[in-house]
Amino acid sequence: MPDADASHRSMILTGASRGIGHATVKRFSEAGWRILTCSRDEVPEACKRDPNWSHHIPTDLADPDSLRRFVDAANEHIGSDPLHALVNNAAVSPKTDYKERLGCLNGDIGGWRDVFNLNLFAPLLLARGFAGALSRGRGTIVNITSIAGHARHPFAGSAYATSKAALSALTRELAVEFAELGVRVNAVAPGEIETEMVGPEYEALIPRIPLNRMGSADEVAAIVHRMCDEEFGYVTGTEVFVTGGQHLL
Repeated sequence: MPDADASHRSMILTGASRGIGHATVKRFSEAGWRILTCSRDEVPEACKRDPNWSHHIPTDLADPDSLRRFVDAANEHIGSDPLHALVNNAAVSPKTDYKERLGCLNGDIGGWRDVFNLNLFAPLLLARGFAGALSRGRGTIVNITSIAGHARHPFAGSAYATSKAALSALTRELAVEFAELGVRVNAVAPGEIETEMVGPEYEALIPRIPLNRMGSADEVAAIVHRMCDEEFGYVTGTEVFVTGGQHLL
């Protein structure tokens, strides 16, 4: 059932083609939001059939030129209308040529720059690029961080983990600066979420989760949606852990 007051609310979400991003698009659409998305891939057919999906712009956010074109195209699409939410979901956790996660001692250092361009600098540049539209909407930014940014994770890789830790810190800094614009900034930190990107090796982590199961993308999407709700209008600079209690151990 769409929210009665959501018919004119709009959001931008990055990394929309699968996993948490796709589930979040579905959750906001069910609530009646208008949705503008981007990802390196074309939007899934199910989203194309969604009446609230208004626009999708294929974009490589790790490429500064592609990111600038996306900001320009999205702002042109928004026009003078307000923007009510920006969800920075796109991220990468690359492997080296020999299939190890990118760490401190392996892989090319240029890979670290690629990770930080997408996982940290893209959210910063998007926040800047949509600051005006978000201010008009008294909107909110939600950054998707990770449990790996707060504790050593066996499968995350050092490059990914440190980029997510940096995004957590950026969330706090943005919250203070964007408060002057009337914009709230928070983060959602997922733990072990069952998506297409999770391999069988993750089953070994379940005994370390107090709720004794992986989470779902829908559960993360529900928290993102709540963080954008006007009832959370006095919440900013906060990071919500969606980990089944794993971050407590």
